[in-house]
Amino acid sequence: MAVDPKYALYHTVRDLVSSQMMHHMNKHKKWEYGYNKEYDMVIISKDGTVGEIIEINHLRIALPLKPDYGIQNTENRWIPSEYPKELSKIKDTFQWNRQDNHFKNKWVGYIEEEFNRREFGHWFANKGVPTYITGTHYMYLQWSKIDIGLPDFRESNRIFFIFWEACVADNRSFGMCYLKNRRSGFSFMSSAEIADTATISYDARLGICSKTGPDAKKMFTDKVVPIVRNYPFFFKPVQDGMDNPKTELAFRLPASKITKKNMNEEKTEEIEALDTTIDWKNTADNSYDGEKLKRLVEDEAAKLEKPNNILNGWRVRKTCLRLGSKIIGKCMMGSTSNALSKGGDNYKKMYYDSDPSKRSANGQTKSGLYSLFIPMEWNFEGYIDMYGFPVFEDPKTPVIGIDGEKIEIGVITYWNNEVASLKSDSDALNEFYRQFPRTESHAFRDESKQSLFNLTKIYQQIDHNESLIKERFLTRGNFHWKDGIKDSEVVWSPEKNGRFLVSWMPPAHLRNKREKNRLGKFIPGNSHLGAFGCDPYDISGVVYGAGSNGSLHGKTKFHMEKEAPTNQFFLEYVTRTQTAEIFFEDVLMACVFYGMPILIENNKQRLLVHFKDRGYRQYSLNRPDRPTHKLSKTELELGGIPNSSVDVIQAHASGIETFVEKYVGFDSEGTYRDPEDIGDMYFIRTLEDWAKFDITNRTKFDASISSGLAIMATTGSAIRQETEKSKINVNFVRYDNSGTVSQIKK
Repeated sequence: MAVDPKYALYHTVRDLVSSQMMHHMNKHKKWEYGYNKEYDMVIISKDGTVGEIIEINHLRIALPLKPDYGIQNTENRWIPSEYPKELSKIKDTFQWNRQDNHFKNKWVGYIEEEFNRREFGHWFANKGVPTYITGTHYMYLQWSKIDIGLPDFRESNRIFFIFWEACVADNRSFGMCYLKNRRSGFSFMSSAEIADTATISYDARLGICSKTGPDAKKMFTDKVVPIVRNYPFFFKPVQDGMDNPKTELAFRLPASKITKKNMNEEKTEEIEALDTTIDWKNTADNSYDGEKLKRLVEDEAAKLEKPNNILNGWRVRKTCLRLGSKIIGKCMMGSTSNALSKGGDNYKKMYYDSDPSKRSANGQTKSGLYSLFIPMEWNFEGYIDMYGFPVFEDPKTPVIGIDGEKIEIGVITYWNNEVASLKSDSDALNEFYRQFPRTESHAFRDESKQSLFNLTKIYQQIDHNESLIKERFLTRGNFHWKDGIKDSEVVWSPEKNGRFLVSWMPPAHLRNKREKNRLGKFIPGNSHLGAFGCDPYDISGVVYGAGSNGSLHGKTKFHMEKEAPTNQFFLEYVTRTQTAEIFFEDVLMACVFYGMPILIENNKQRLLVHFKDRGYRQYSLNRPDRPTHKLSKTELELGGIPNSSVDVIQAHASGIETFVEKYVGFDSEGTYRDPEDIGDMYFIRTLEDWAKFDITNRTKFDASISSGLAIMATTGSAIRQETEKSKINVNFVRYDNSGTVSQIKK
């Protein structure tokens, strides 16, 4: 079924494989399950064919070819098949073996087909559209009893299971890191996965962890065990111990795959035991340490609070899923996010370290997992139609929901209404965002109390930015010296994985605008338009995600030129390059291209020395909070500003504070601009850094440091006056964000 592109969870990849090659490979069924390096896609088909190729969160996934026979089901939607009553009376394979041949012949075809669907997946017609579900998804829908009986079909779950199958098939992946919304069904889906895998695996161990030990136990006893217990006899291995175990589910004899060839055999005494177990562990960083796991479920991983840490725990449990470089097990990790200070920050890092578009030299993400986010509108109860699709917008006429009730408004309207009703309670609103996020940013909203800056405005701006088509406002790319000749002309190249993110490109006559003084040193030609701020690093070497980032921000001043924005951030650069020298040159090229000076934090001086040695000392600003005659000898030689001075810390914080008040979010009082005009600060990463900025531990906030320096650089001497007026001081006065509008605490 067609879905509005703005809500779509995936898109179809076309022309990746030539039609001739596709036909040839499908005809001979030569496509192999797993990662296909030639086409950079993960094949989840197990029958040797490939049909539609889709992309979910930067991961190309090849589905099996649609069968050439007609796909029909009378309901034209998913309806689970009724388990034949006659067959349901059979409780185990031993009882099956005692049946006569007439009975066996009657049902063996049915049983074989169920095994095939479990292995290869299943096609059915959904509102006239041939629809593929994986074998695991089929087992979930057809045979996994949950709290409401059998689950409903939902398109969001179909995408979830397809993505999961790709994680399983891909030999580069340790599994999935799922950012979920409340009541999305993850606990039941992960329980169904672990039950399905355990009952077909030999000599394997499968484990469960959650935010607490009792939560893990509850998942085991209330979800996993009942699912296995309610499997039909032909899927259910012989179980050792009680029917309702509390700590471990052990399978000593397997459910033998019944076929027409073996249906009359009675050789159970010769059947090799599964020797497979499912258990759970108390929550601790070292849970399952030293053990080998085929599957691991990490439920509510974002809700681990000190002393437990999902990052530390994952480092331990990741080793349980590998033998050397070979991945032997997979993890299904999922959670809604807690407040950042209560475990959410660690999960946020885990999630972004799992981006399939960012891989190390060994082809893996930093965490080894693949991240997936499905917005709340895809899973919200009461707004799913009978075909499993959300009703996004207000329907012209009521739509019959999956529960038989009428749906009269769209889920987007409902969500917006809820948000509007919570505007007077910032913490309640942020909790609603975390529980029912429409964006990743919503999911990682922090508690609003004790924030240094006006979170009301910051989050207004973030929400606005996320509603925009980012490509229209932001471009990613890199700077280069023309023809590779340093100190010549800098050129800009848009690049998908570029280190720079920019919102404004100066017109040609303003680019590379510079002069030389009588000593032959370069002078920036656009100092009247704006300046940069930079938080550098000094240590070179290949560092994959370790250490602090180098951070650079560009911002314009108030000016009278028509060709440049005023009082606006136009560049963001927050990264750690392989060497410090690459970073130094990046910063220098940005300054040359825009023709603007830079204010650099001088606690690490190599960047300042780089500018001086290359003849760009005049690009390096002196600290604006102090007159020239009060500068030290080093400050006069290199420029820059220290990070330890109480005055600088206060000036830096007050600069951001003032900028947020004037240019971020809505100005409800109309003090600085029309109350209906939203700010034009487009860099979400920086806004999020401001939201959690801690003045007592500034080193963690690279984006805040460099953006604050850019504000100081473009404010000039006025920053001294702003510091005196600021409500912020080193006694750390904070905003109270509990009401309708953020206010300074008295």
